[in-house]
Amino acid sequence: MDKPIACDLNAIPSEQRQVHIILTESLFAQVEEAQGLTDGYSFRFPASLLQMAAQFVSLERLCCPFFDFTLKVIGDDLWLTLSGPDGAKLLLETEFGITPEQ
Repeated sequence: MDKPIACDLNAIPSEQRQVHIILTESLFAQVEEAQGLTDGYSFRFPASLLQMAAQFVSLERLCCPFFDFTLKVIGDDLWLTLSGPDGAKLLLETEFGITPEQ
């Protein structure tokens, strides 16, 4: 059974919430490519952002447990995949201002 799509920022400890917001904005400002999947998106970053991406995942999974996260380093590229149940892809498009390909 799929987990319901419900973000709960309060699931992140209060002393880390603002850090997570800033971290998320900083990380996703450096996306080099976004690839749509049927159930989410894969984002390409410079591999040098691995630690930042891992910190993002460690906090994001608390507030958005319905996402499945994958981090993969291939050469100089880091791929972060966020996928989930029906509606997860639309949530990513809304939150990150992604315009789906027509």
